[in-house]
Formats: sequence, C-alpha cells, structure tokens
Amino acid sequence: MDTEAPATTAAAEPPTAAVPEAAATPAAPGEDGEPPEPGTGRAPRSGAEGRDRLTALGGLAALSLDAMASVAYGPEAIVVVLAAAGAHGLGFTLPVTIAIAVLLAVLTLSYRQVIAAFPDGGGSYAVARTHLGRRTALVAAGSLVIDYVLNVAVSVTAGVAALTSAFPGLYGDRLWLCLAVLALVTAINLRGIAESARAFMIPTAVFVISILTVVAVGLFRHAPVGLLAAGHTSELAAHAQSVGVLLLLRAFASGCSALTGVEAIANAVPSFRAPGVKRAQHTEMALGGLLGAMLIGLAVLIGRFHLQPVAGVTVLAQLTDAALGHGIGFYVVQFATVLLLALAANTSFGGLPVLLRLLARDNHLPHVFALRADHQVYRHGVLALALASAALLVGSGGNVNSLVPLFAIGVFVGFTVCQVGMVRHWHLNRIPGWRRKAALNGFGALLTAAATVVETLTKFTEGAWIICITLPLLVLLFSRIRHSYERIGEQLGLGRIPEAPVRTHSLVVVPVGGLSRLTREAVSAAVSLGDEVVAVTVVPTGGDDEDRAAADTLRAGWEAWQPGVPLVELPSERRELSRPLVACLRELSAAHAYDRVTVLIAEVEPAHWWTWPLHNQRGALIARAVRRGTEATVCRLRLRLDR
Repeated sequence: MDTEAPATTAAAEPPTAAVPEAAATPAAPGEDGEPPEPGTGRAPRSGAEGRDRLTALGGLAALSLDAMASVAYGPEAIVVVLAAAGAHGLGFTLPVTIAIAVLLAVLTLSYRQVIAAFPDGGGSYAVARTHLGRRTALVAAGSLVIDYVLNVAVSVTAGVAALTSAFPGLYGDRLWLCLAVLALVTAINLRGIAESARAFMIPTAVFVISILTVVAVGLFRHAPVGLLAAGHTSELAAHAQSVGVLLLLRAFASGCSALTGVEAIANAVPSFRAPGVKRAQHTEMALGGLLGAMLIGLAVLIGRFHLQPVAGVTVLAQLTDAALGHGIGFYVVQFATVLLLALAANTSFGGLPVLLRLLARDNHLPHVFALRADHQVYRHGVLALALASAALLVGSGGNVNSLVPLFAIGVFVGFTVCQVGMVRHWHLNRIPGWRRKAALNGFGALLTAAATVVETLTKFTEGAWIICITLPLLVLLFSRIRHSYERIGEQLGLGRIPEAPVRTHSLVVVPVGGLSRLTREAVSAAVSLGDEVVAVTVVPTGGDDEDRAAADTLRAGWEAWQPGVPLVELPSERRELSRPLVACLRELSAAHAYDRVTVLIAEVEPAHWWTWPLHNQRGALIARAVRRGTEATVCRLRLRLDR
C-alpha cells in the first residue's frame, strides 16, 4: 500500500472510492440552492464555467464537423456503387439519397428525444443502460468508442489526402502531416470544447455556405459551366449489371456513411450552456436540416449534370466545377473541404471524453477518465483518443483507403441499440403521443439494423471483420474492469458502515541518508504516525574513506541532535539501502507483533518540472523494493520547494 502527502499541506485529498452504478436520473440541484437547470435538474451554469461551455452555434462547430464533412464523401460513395449498373444505375442516386435523408430525419428526431430524456449525455449508451441492460449498453458504448477513434483517423487522413492531391510533392510526408493535424486538434481540445468551437466556427461556416452556394447556383444552370472530368477515365462499369435490390441496399449502406456524427450532440449534452437541453436540441435539429439539404441538393445536381465517377477527380469537385466553373469559387470550396475534413476529427474529441466519463462513473473504465480539468476538459479522455488515433494513423501509414472499410459500422450498431431502447422507453413511460414516438423509433431501428447488416456483409472481407473481433473484446474489457472494481469495493467494504476504530501497535521506519530539514520533517511526521519510530541508515563495511567519514558524520550529528528516535545502522558492502532495509523489516516483523509497519520515505518536490532530473530517484527505488519484499505500508512524504 502506498500513500503520498506533501509535508507542507494541511490535509491530503481522500482517495476516490469506487462509484456504484448510477441510474439514468437527473442530477440533484446545486448545493448553493440555485434552481435547477430546466430539463436536467442541475444548477444552472454561470460565470467562467458557462464560458467554457457551448452555445447552439458553437455546438455545430464543435460537434457537427464529422457529419458536415461527410457530404464530401457520402454522395460519392453512393455514385461509386451505382456505377456498377452504368448510366441507368446512376439515375437512382436521388432516390437512394432521399431514403438516407428520411433515415437522417428519423435519427435527428430520435436523438432530439434522447437529449431530453437523458440530459447527462451518453446517447446510445445511456439509453441502453437504462432500458436494455448492462451488456447491451456496453455493446453500444464499445461501438461508439470504435467509431469515434476511426472517425479521427479517417477524417485526418481524408483531409491530408485531399491536400496531397492538390500538392503531390507532399505525398511522401502524408503520415507526418496526419500526425501534425492530430496534434493541432488535440492541443486545441485540451484548452476546452468551447475553445475548439471558437477556433473551428469560421471554417465550418465557410464550408456550409460554399456547399449551399454550389447547390443554389447549380440549380439555375442548364448545363455544366466546366468540364473538369474531361480527359479522365470513367469508372462506369463496362458491362453494366441490372439495378437490383442488393445493389440499391449496398448504395444505401455506403451512403449512410454521411450519417456518422449525428449522435455526437446527444453524447455531449453536459457540454452545452444552460439551458443545456434546449441548446443541444436546437443544435441537433440544425444539423439534421443542414445535412439533409446539402445531401439532397448535391444528389439533384448529380442527376441534373449527368455526372459519373471518374478516376482522380471527386464527385464534389465535379459538381463545384459544373456549378461555379474553375475560378476562385472552385478553389474556395476545395480548400474549405480539405480543412473541414481534417478538422472533422473534432466531433470525436467533443463526444468520446463525455462517454468515457459515463463509463468510468459506472466502473467500466478507470476513474481517472471521470476527472475534469480546467476549462471543463476531460483531459485523460482527450489524450486517450489522441493516442489511439495516432496508433491507427501509424499502422495505416496515413492511407485513408485502408481505414474506410472499418468506418461507420460501429456507429450504426449504436444507432440500432438506441432506437430499440427508445421504443422501450416510450412503452414504459406512456406519455401522451407515446405510440407515435415509439413507431418513429421502431421504424428507425429497422432501417439502421438493415444498414448495419448490409455494411458488415459487404465490407467484411475488406476489413470489417476487425470490428467484429474488436467490439466483443472491448465489451469484455469493460466487464473485467467493473469486476475488478467490485472486488476492490468488497475488500474495502464500500457502502457499509465500518467497525469501530481500534488502536493498533505500529512501527514507522524512516530511511535517512543525512541530516537536513527533510530529515526533520520526516522524523516529525513519523512520531505522529506510529507508536514506535526507528530511523535506519546504511553503513558501508567496505568502500573508501569518504563513505566511512560520511557515516561517522551522520552518527555524530544524530547524537548531537537527539530527536528521541534511535538510529539503526545497516551494514552493507556496496552502500546499498534497498536489500538491507528489506531484510531489517522482515526481522522486525518476525521479532515483534506489530499490527502495521510503515516505511516513511522523505523526498523533495521541486518547484519547477525542469529541475526534477536534478534530484535522485532513490525514494522510488526504495518504495519498489519494500513493496516487492515485505508487507509494509509505504508512505512517501514530499517536501515542496518554493523556488
């Protein structure tokens, strides 16, 4: 057992106890007696805390970049699949997009309801935990964790790929560019989600306005202004297949990649300013409206200009060239797309740390993920996401094509679980209109389940099998962590009234290497902690005259000081403290019936981090040796330096 306490502090912060699983109920009002925030039960946020949270507009910039940026690859994913049926197949682009827009509307309305029902965030996980059981909730949480990590990797690689397409000379450095973009987004999010919203608001606005401009101008064009695809190889199938149900389902499932990120707002409701529920709902509805308008508008232009996929040119680039020509407007749209694709990773940084906080609160992850730093940042969640994404980027070599087959499957598992859970929610809470709401969620569950099955089957050999293995392993990890916390809680007797305290016979051992203020603080603390106190030091049996002189000086100084604590000298040939100390502790424990033996290690805590290497790390070495070789408790007392 280790404990740490600075010698200059009045009291030590108590350790965090394992938190029992909480039901998804509104939090209690604030301790200051302020009226609760409407829809949440929490005290309203104000002052500096409010400034570190999101407005509705800020929510679009911080939590919707993933969904917004998907218009750059969603329509293209549909067109590429339908191209297998030739020009006739491309005629189904608009109907498939409308079907996706219908699903988007269902999901938007559903998550608007989730926000109101679960104001503490968590989205699919919170719904499943309450209505479908713990195991199903962990499946939803695991799927969201996978999707959030993949979203960061795919968004960054897609943005860098677009950049290297414009500047081919950078292609060889694409991995370093990916890691640089990831580091930038991570650094901004460590400053707080409101800070990231302010940083990304202008790029988001430029992108949305650019796409809507392309759609609006294109609708007034009778023919394309530019012919960017001229001279490029068409990707239409040479021997077109017929348009069947399977082909349409594949196109639908591929286009559903445009819906990733819709759930992020419901996961991060606590990140919004008061009234958080209303702001989050307004953001969700705005996202659904903008995304639906852009998807349908681009699909209409694809049919209007009879565009087809060609090698080396994206569908969005073709549409922009056809509507605006190859002038400055074209490059504005392209660079806005590049920037937003790279920054779309911010959606994950807004949603995943909140989800990890809920998992930690329910004992499915280490409690450190529930700690909140300055600016309302769950720093450990942000850093964990950055490290996992960096590992994916390095593993893929910054190649977006190796990551895309894994994308979107996890989020549709979460979509389906959430829809089924909300059906049960309305069945249990039969408020007026519950049948209509349950029917809406049930219809959404059927659509998202179908999309999940089609996505998994069509992409299984391309890499989706990795998700099928990773998801159960994550669920197993969450379960094992909770089991460990339950075992720890049982041993500590958490939740039970402890027995009456009893006085124990204790010994405190203080290793010393010389006389100083540090020695005085250690001995003073030891006297207050134990019934018996012993100071120990190493006396070299060999060595040079300098070592023996140092031992004599310590012995003489101790006798002159007379602290009332005996100094025990441990002989050692190599002036090594760890082994002689462990042997001494074993002898003392065997010779006396001590209830507890504590080794108090005094250390210096530097005023500045850069001076830390100047101090020896002997305390850590002693603590490790004592833990391995004895049953003694280790207490590391740190004296803070002022300068």
